[in-house]
Amino acid sequence: MTGTPAPFTAGDYEARMRRAAEAAADAGLDGVLVAPGPDLVWLTGYRPVETERLTLLVLRAGQDPVLVVPTLEAPDAAKAVGAPALTLRDWTDGKDPYEAAASLLDRAGRFGVSDNAWALHLLGIQKRLPDTRYTALTEALPMLRAVKDAAELERLAAAGAAADATFEEIRKVPFAGRKETDVAADVAGLLRRFGHSQVDFTIVASGPNGANPHHEADERVIERGDMVVLDFGGLKEGYGSDTSRTVHVGEPDDEERKVHDIVRAAQEAGFRAVRPGATCQDVDRAARAVITDAGYGDYFIHRTGHGIGVTTHEPPYMIEGERQPLVPGMCFSVEPGIYLPGRFGVRIEDIVTVTEDGGRRLNTTSRELVIVD
Repeated sequence: MTGTPAPFTAGDYEARMRRAAEAAADAGLDGVLVAPGPDLVWLTGYRPVETERLTLLVLRAGQDPVLVVPTLEAPDAAKAVGAPALTLRDWTDGKDPYEAAASLLDRAGRFGVSDNAWALHLLGIQKRLPDTRYTALTEALPMLRAVKDAAELERLAAAGAAADATFEEIRKVPFAGRKETDVAADVAGLLRRFGHSQVDFTIVASGPNGANPHHEADERVIERGDMVVLDFGGLKEGYGSDTSRTVHVGEPDDEERKVHDIVRAAQEAGFRAVRPGATCQDVDRAARAVITDAGYGDYFIHRTGHGIGVTTHEPPYMIEGERQPLVPGMCFSVEPGIYLPGRFGVRIEDIVTVTEDGGRRLNTTSRELVIVD
């Protein structure tokens, strides 16, 4: 495991807020409104509890960032690493928080809004400023968090290494005769042992359950002869991990080996398509072509990948129709799969970052079919 990375500084958060405000102006927006959630954490380092009380970061090009915050939460907001770059404007219970926010905005402006903003709060502002217009940040600024700097890449690599260490350990435990939930608990414990502060998902999908890409581990007892899809991840040092490997309990039959080999080739093709200037859909097309040419195209039922950063799923998305060019520093999954209803599924997933001349995997465990007991 790598050491603890250096913490982000107030200067880091100041630069992010300035970049977001300038990107908004370039996109024809009058500013950005950021509610509690991953965007606020990335921009300020502040992670408040999400409640009915309004907390809102207002970013506008050429103006100092302002955080509207409930008075009772202002002391915590002031402790955030990015707080020195902010002006705090607090409001007390019994006062109108939306007036406090509205006073910072143009009366007929167009603003980008973080995707997870509560309708309650957005409608409250819009009621005070009925001529304002809003658009989701994912639509307006899809690249806002997509390109990672060196410090972010270090954290993502550490998270990936922790997920790899988890797989190397979980492949040693007994599978046959145990419930999926038992193995999932082992996975969660290992992620935490290797430094994850948050476990987001631990998919253990055995036998026919493997044909459901987002199967939640249940009480099914894993049997000898089962394919088992393992997909797990979470946050370490504030950045995400997400990896999938498919193992087999005992010796597989010829078709199981064949399907696994096809998915492995598709995953390799998707990875080989990663390079600056290629588009997100090029990655999807490369992986999908392998599966389609092998006759299993109807059984690859999801996109090839998704971005990762301060959340385990975020833009960009590796899917047909997404023409966003790849840029060095982007990080995303490459995870093709084949899902045969009532029988089994196979998925292989790595997190990949775009380099100056190609791509680099942040997951390095074997992609061969692993036999477990």
